[in-house]
Amino acid sequence: MANNELLNKIEELNEWEALMEEARAEAEAIRDEIKQHMLAAETEELECGQYIIRYQSIVSNRFDSSAFKKALPEVYKSFIRQSTSKRFSIA
Repeated sequence: MANNELLNKIEELNEWEALMEEARAEAEAIRDEIKQHMLAAETEELECGQYIIRYQSIVSNRFDSSAFKKALPEVYKSFIRQSTSKRFSIA
């Protein structure tokens, strides 16, 4: 691929990503409106046509690896595994 073609592809990618971000922001705004409606109605579940909307508090337990690393550094090191991945970026 020539530099001109590559530059065009990067610019096209930037346009698509901007469009995706715009769509994501619009979807998030709609989600927020629905959440506000549910908060105002003081409900965690709502039926609307063929849809059931839920906005619930969820409790989850997460492992605090930072605290574990501080408390037992040698044990922490024995359970670490290395992984390799590739990262794509355009700056």
